[in-house]
Amino acid sequence: MRKVIGIGETVLDIIFKGDTPINAVPGGSVFNGLISLGRSGVKTTFISETGNDRIGRRIISFLEENGVDASNVCVHKDSKSPLSLAFLDDNNDAEYIFYKDHPHDNLDFSYPEINNDDIVMFGSFYAVNPVIRSQVAAFLDYAKSHGAIIYYDVNYRASHRNDVIKIRANLLENLEYCDIVRGSVDDFEVLFGHSDADKIYRNDISFYTRNFILTQGAKSVELRANGISKSYLVERMETVSTIGAGDNFNAGLVYGMIKNNVTKQQIAYGMPEALWDKLIASAQQFAGECCKSIYNYIEGVRS
Repeated sequence: MRKVIGIGETVLDIIFKGDTPINAVPGGSVFNGLISLGRSGVKTTFISETGNDRIGRRIISFLEENGVDASNVCVHKDSKSPLSLAFLDDNNDAEYIFYKDHPHDNLDFSYPEINNDDIVMFGSFYAVNPVIRSQVAAFLDYAKSHGAIIYYDVNYRASHRNDVIKIRANLLENLEYCDIVRGSVDDFEVLFGHSDADKIYRNDISFYTRNFILTQGAKSVELRANGISKSYLVERMETVSTIGAGDNFNAGLVYGMIKNNVTKQQIAYGMPEALWDKLIASAQQFAGECCKSIYNYIEGVRS
């Protein structure tokens, strides 16, 4: 049975509407996607870290309750778990403030079993953080050497704009590792100062990987992959919260890859447009479902 292995941060998301807190849920970019995949019956494992407190214990139990193997979540005994404050605006888009107290970040985990065509998901600042870079890179080397499909969600927030120069080498190395990369217009505006899909692909992506997806919120999804250049319309809908929309886009695309038996070899040689259509449709379905609730993940279970 194919597996999905994620590596990324954990947080407690405290969600505000205006200045009033309305919900508090376990979260994190890769975390959110894995919860949705676990709820969909996919075998999943999470590599992460948390504090030695009530929040950390809740995050681990939440993973386990949703079918995600949490045995590789490192608990820092002298740290508090990270918090994220998410303030929803009138369009239910979020502005974030992050609080983290891990003074001695040092991932301690055993490498899970990885086989050909298992899928590794990683991204956000966690993927480029210099403090844990050696451990993240070593794991990606391990995953690549064992034939995993590596899916990278750039997810680089404006709060780290001043760190772009410091993390640039790590970012480029991540692009070399990955088989598929997705990012938002906001990510690339912060990183490269432009947001046009063709320009990003031509100047910043295609040298490293041929498979690129650009999401633009309510605007079109742009695909550039091995000679394919295509736009996908985004269905208009009433949103409750867009927190987790991109994370669930990732989950839906990965779910589609497993459902359609996509292999690393297929990706390398170029998937047909019809197959990409199925993957993007699955990604949009997961993202849309997530936006209909105040939670960061899909609520339904798929067969």
